[in-house]
Amino acid sequence: MPETASIQPAQRTRALCLATFSLTVCVALWVIFSIVGLELQRELALTDTQYGLLVAVPILTGSLSRLALGIWAEVVGARRVQSVLMLVVAGFAFALPMASSYAMLLLLGLGLGLAGGAFAVGVVYVSAWYPPEKQGVALGLFGMGNVGTAVTSMAAPLLLTIMDWRHVVWVYAGVMLVSACVFYLLAQPQPIKRITDGKVNWHDRLDPLRSFQVWSFSVYYFLVFGGFVALAGWLPRFYMGVYGVDIQTAGLLAASFLIPATLFRSVGGMLSDRYGARRMMYISFSTCAVAFFFLSYPNTHYVVEGINGPIPFSIVPHMSVRALVLAVMGMTMSLGMAAVFKHIPEYYPQHVGAVGGVVSMIGGLGGFFFPIAFGAMNDLVGIWTSCFMLLFIVSVTNLLWMHFSILYMNRRRFPMIIHDTDLPEIMRARMRREKTQSNQNPH
Repeated sequence: MPETASIQPAQRTRALCLATFSLTVCVALWVIFSIVGLELQRELALTDTQYGLLVAVPILTGSLSRLALGIWAEVVGARRVQSVLMLVVAGFAFALPMASSYAMLLLLGLGLGLAGGAFAVGVVYVSAWYPPEKQGVALGLFGMGNVGTAVTSMAAPLLLTIMDWRHVVWVYAGVMLVSACVFYLLAQPQPIKRITDGKVNWHDRLDPLRSFQVWSFSVYYFLVFGGFVALAGWLPRFYMGVYGVDIQTAGLLAASFLIPATLFRSVGGMLSDRYGARRMMYISFSTCAVAFFFLSYPNTHYVVEGINGPIPFSIVPHMSVRALVLAVMGMTMSLGMAAVFKHIPEYYPQHVGAVGGVVSMIGGLGGFFFPIAFGAMNDLVGIWTSCFMLLFIVSVTNLLWMHFSILYMNRRRFPMIIHDTDLPEIMRARMRREKTQSNQNPH
């Protein structure tokens, strides 16, 4: 197999396009419950918590499968793993409309969720075609396959106007089946196979997972990717509940968050290559904290006791204002996603599958946890914006975690930082004390 330096640009472009296409199809089916789940909620009289669980279940298997799929992609080849994965998911999709109960829907949803594991396979495939200095942009472009969430938000409501939800799922299953065949026929085997003898030393493969740094990346991805996936499934329900819009309008409003997020993923990769991934993560988490604080404010009516009597006023953000802030949020979260995955091939070039798999797995678990929490908070707290309150807390936690983790690592690498300070008065006093001590103890 050729090294990345001998690969032709056309081969790289072909691999990247096919990987992004397959990811788009997989993600579109992965979040299908965000739209057809609204029909199921009405048909089965589900609570918001039950709806949140229905949306979250595919995210669970899509997350848990990523570590194993990433390693298997390194062992037997990403092309084979991706093709078989898509065929299996198509089978579950064809069976989904035959479910006769809520429990059966959840069970088939677990199988459907394997589509989310396609991301870990694609990371292995794409990174094998590009040198390290170009992987930020390449993986950013590949990450644009998350536009599948927007495809479902726009296409599924339109299909529901002309057919039953069961037929909508069958349409998606047919597209997945055809896409699996197209990918297998047109994709080339990855040029760099990191495991060449077909044997897996699981101890060596999983050894990097003992690193504190890997789990820090996972925590960051829990917010930026998990939050993104969760909002992809929850926003249609949010807009319908808060503003009383129909399912088509709710889908379009959700797409206004999803499309900028996916299109900005490649820009995030480019900015991470140029200015550094750490700086991009600081920008991402800081913006998340500010924006989610704004979004978490519920519609509120106040009466202030003024000099000349009561002064009533209201804080009721318009739907378009929320949509605009969410669009900015989508781009910011996408910036964070690209920055996190920019780190992985650089720090762990021989363990992209394992590290990328566990980071995306933990991130995907955020997509499982958040919708259930959103539904439970709706049922228990009774405030529609409680979902943003939770994301605000996680954003602040992430920002503090990252900042103090960086300080901790810097102090371990450069012990002199512990005794250093930027305050000139303290530095002058310390220098005088050290000079006095050296004069008193010349030897």
